[in-house]
Amino acid sequence: MNVEPLSIPSVLLITPRLFGDDRGFFLETWNARKHADAGIPGPWVQDNMSVSVRGVLRGLHCQVRQTQGKLVSCPSGSLFDVAVDLRGGSPTFGKWCGAVLDGEKQQVLWVPPGFAHGYYVLSERATLTYKVTDFYAPEHDKCLRWDDADVGIDWPLIPGFPPLLSPKDERGESLTQAREWFP
Repeated sequence: MNVEPLSIPSVLLITPRLFGDDRGFFLETWNARKHADAGIPGPWVQDNMSVSVRGVLRGLHCQVRQTQGKLVSCPSGSLFDVAVDLRGGSPTFGKWCGAVLDGEKQQVLWVPPGFAHGYYVLSERATLTYKVTDFYAPEHDKCLRWDDADVGIDWPLIPGFPPLLSPKDERGESLTQAREWFP
């Protein structure tokens, strides 16, 4: 596998080795030794999956206690995946980085604890799967505004497909408010 740091060096884009032929392909989705060597910790406590249609924007979510590291992939379809650094005292606080994940390349994004995470679906339908390093704790859940001008995410919005948001995501908070989330 190839591991590439994004513009925020602790966020990693992993390109697995695909073994394919005319029947399909095989890849390792997790290898404790290889991932540990790349700086991606375990253990994992939960695996999650979400299926969404074109134009759905989910996020930007984080937990302020029981922070979660996430190992994110898109086994089918295509989406733009984003991580925003919300770690207090970080030199990249409030900065974002992102990558297109899709079912063709099978790349994986490591989003460390202390980051908000979200994505926008580019294909007709996409499946997102992710492993997390801590359990979901709704009492510690926060949502950063997807369109906060101080973060300035350059979402690749598809003309005619404005973001479809959940009520929770419509009520996301600003980066100014997020400064208080993590010590």
